[in-house]
Amino acid sequence: MPRPEADRDSAPWWEAVRRHELTVQRCAECGTLRFPPRAVCNRCRGLASEWVPVSGTGRVYSWIVNHQVFMPAMADRVPFPVLLVRLDDGEDLLMYGGFDGEAPLDRDDLEPGLPVEAVFTDVDETTTLVNWRPR
Repeated sequence: MPRPEADRDSAPWWEAVRRHELTVQRCAECGTLRFPPRAVCNRCRGLASEWVPVSGTGRVYSWIVNHQVFMPAMADRVPFPVLLVRLDDGEDLLMYGGFDGEAPLDRDDLEPGLPVEAVFTDVDETTTLVNWRPR
């Protein structure tokens, strides 16, 4: 099974997810919340930031449903929906994750604006993923 790779900017986020905490960056200079993580604030160009907790709720902004088996280890997960969720904590906070609904996926389960909440899926002793379920 493929595993996400943390990089310089996302490593603190993955560490929080492992603890079942949903966080985003907050610019230390102007206070703007941002996700996905990055080194520079897109509002004030500040370089300092801190990680702060968010509610873990949002609304479906968009999604795709993958019907292709790209890896044998994922054959039992097809169709595999991937959601883009706009977090309730900020207009520009968009987060991806799988759909944690009932299988098989019914096309009527997903719609723009569907209220969702984050759920944490422990894949193994080192990997946790963020998925979304209807609320």
